[in-house]
Amino acid sequence: MNKYMDKLTKAEDTYTFDDFLIKPGLSCIEPNDVKLDTQVSTNYHLNTPVVSSAMDTVTEANMAISLARQGGLGVIHRNLTIEQEIKEIKKVKYANELTVKEVISISPDETVSEAQQIMDIEEISGLPVVNDDNIVVGIISRRDIKPLRGKYLNRKVSDAMTQEVVTISENTTTEEALDVAYENKVERLPVVSDVNELLGIVTMKDILERKKYPDAARDKNGRYLVAAACGPFDIERAMAIDDAGADIIAIDSAHGHKTDIFKSVNEMKKNVDADILLGNIATAKAAKDMLDATEIDGIKVGIGPGSICTTRIVAGVGVPQLSAVSSVADVAEDHGIPVIADGGLRYSGDIAKALAVGANAVMLGSLLAGTTESPGEMTIRNGRKYKQYRGMGSLGAMTGGVGAGKDRYFQGSSSNMNSSKLVPEGIEGVVPYKGEASQIVYQLMGGLKSSMGYVGAKSIKEMHEKAELVHITPNGMSESHPHDITITNESPNYHPRY
Repeated sequence: MNKYMDKLTKAEDTYTFDDFLIKPGLSCIEPNDVKLDTQVSTNYHLNTPVVSSAMDTVTEANMAISLARQGGLGVIHRNLTIEQEIKEIKKVKYANELTVKEVISISPDETVSEAQQIMDIEEISGLPVVNDDNIVVGIISRRDIKPLRGKYLNRKVSDAMTQEVVTISENTTTEEALDVAYENKVERLPVVSDVNELLGIVTMKDILERKKYPDAARDKNGRYLVAAACGPFDIERAMAIDDAGADIIAIDSAHGHKTDIFKSVNEMKKNVDADILLGNIATAKAAKDMLDATEIDGIKVGIGPGSICTTRIVAGVGVPQLSAVSSVADVAEDHGIPVIADGGLRYSGDIAKALAVGANAVMLGSLLAGTTESPGEMTIRNGRKYKQYRGMGSLGAMTGGVGAGKDRYFQGSSSNMNSSKLVPEGIEGVVPYKGEASQIVYQLMGGLKSSMGYVGAKSIKEMHEKAELVHITPNGMSESHPHDITITNESPNYHPRY
């Protein structure tokens, strides 16, 4: 009996992105015909299959807002206090809320001068005028104030305001609000109840902003979708970010195939309304055990494929990402649970391959790091701009912020733990500044649409069914990259490997 030799000779072959190419097939699909909407969890779908990683150098509110506008999803990292994470969630939720609920108003008995002062301080151009019962009795704008000088600024607001106020109800749609604003040539529309009580305000700027992003990922109230990370045993944080408005909670763990995590997540699920994504895992058995033991809404796949992760070297553990995604997807699809391929993606072609083997969406870290929206300071080296990028298993992430990296890698949660007693599974560095995230996503999705056009797949579901892959040699991959040339003008969607 060759107990140990069998571990080598019977080990399965596993593969990653560079081991395969997608075969072109018969097609009548042009890239512009492709639809990229996808299910990211049980109750939420995206119009773009991109999710940003819950890393402290990738996703805070600015990144989440940018992705939501493009139809994707940002996952706010958890290397923050609970209060700080809540603040980031609320920034996203309030970023494009059509009706502003916290309205600055003024009494008709105040002076015009006071109205002008409020507008200057708050940098707004108008104020609803309400009586003591919060009933709208008028509106005063800079246009009303502009002709007034000197002593006339001491007149009451009631003498200068516009009394015939154009209002809308809470049920007014974006299109209806725009029509009302245009027809009446007004810049702001108070939202009122049946008895004319002020409930909020909509401005022309808000309306046009909403129309600017027709494919944005929104909740049932029209606000941007946002996810937030949480430790597997931090039920207090889970409940707090759920109350703050997080639509999805991403359980942030380096190894999600653990019975104590299953138990904790089940308890968490009882206490929150948000959908729950659980991970990370890399095998079919992990997916089966997870889905048998829990009622989660999505699975994150990837153990060690990230560019700043050293788990596979430090611990010797992992599964090449394409095999990991496909094996988990085979199990998850039977349960109707979406799969998110997390890590190892360098080019738009890798995204296409991940979807071809069953992923519903991809989670991006390094591809979004270094953008305008990613957290961190800009530095300049040799005349070129850079931004910090680090793994959540790096010493910096384990000891900085609230030390979320420590419990992610099961190394305790004490904030004063000596760094020499930590065993990092990630590195820290810098990446070149890339500009706005929207341009990165545009190029990535353009490449994905091109791939789907070659396959003849009009949707991600069709990509799952129609895509066929060919196994290639290292020479085949060398042939695939540009060769025998010195690149003089860099392409926005291709950077050589070094």
